[in-house]
Amino acid sequence: MIPAEFEYDAPTSLDEALALLGRHGDNAKLLAGGHSLLPALKLRLSSVGHLIDLGRITDLAYIREEGGNLCLGALTTHYQVESSPVLQQQCPLLAECAARIGDVQVRNRGTLGGSLAHADPAADYPAAILALEAEIQTVRAGGKRSLKAEDFFVDLLTTALQPSEILTEVRVAPCAARTGSAYLKMPQPASGFAVVGVAAVVTLDAKGHCARVRVGITGAANTAFRARDTEALLTGKLPDDGTLAQAAAQATKGIETTGDIFAPAEYRAHLARVYTKRALVTAVERAKAHP
Repeated sequence: MIPAEFEYDAPTSLDEALALLGRHGDNAKLLAGGHSLLPALKLRLSSVGHLIDLGRITDLAYIREEGGNLCLGALTTHYQVESSPVLQQQCPLLAECAARIGDVQVRNRGTLGGSLAHADPAADYPAAILALEAEIQTVRAGGKRSLKAEDFFVDLLTTALQPSEILTEVRVAPCAARTGSAYLKMPQPASGFAVVGVAAVVTLDAKGHCARVRVGITGAANTAFRARDTEALLTGKLPDDGTLAQAAAQATKGIETTGDIFAPAEYRAHLARVYTKRALVTAVERAKAHP
């Protein structure tokens, strides 16, 4: 199928894009990498009067250190995140997560900001963004906003972005000493999306106890979420096998897991617990090797 007719705009600056968005309002949609929106338009699951292509705004594609944070522009591609020496050294979780997205073609075209704004419940980045407690920067005609990752993902394909806003940047803190991280997932064989994906960040104290634990889970519910009971149970404890297993068993506590023809809800809940344990074990091992 082909999309219904629409007007196409390709602004070359953020100000121009904001002006177009303000002019066309709810009748406009933003295009980044296009891996989510274009298929929806072709299948006529979605329609648009004005398509605003952000791809020519080169100022939104970057990875840099600023103010003690690592700052990633919204149009940074998955491949750029995956291959960045700065991220590999200072925030390896994001690089590892990006490397597990789709295939080479998807990683060369898809963007960080586009993926987050689409908020697919099986996307990979949300788990890592939550575990890293990232800040998401947005801009609109009236000014700028900074959103915490835990406030950004609202529901199925729904974020806290307002219709007049554009996601511009993601900020994360560099890894502290004695910190390890991991992103592991069970991919859907046909699409590569996460049936369940788990991102874990663990910081150990001088005695080897868990000083700080963050776990983000994607694929298991309508939106990605923090496994707070797992985090709380493990914090302050020695991460031996029994304690890790006990903590991982709480991964979906209080969460209504979703199911489909490939993976029923109970199976997804089971996978979330299994992959939480695996991600925590890997993160702890890496923390021990990162003095």
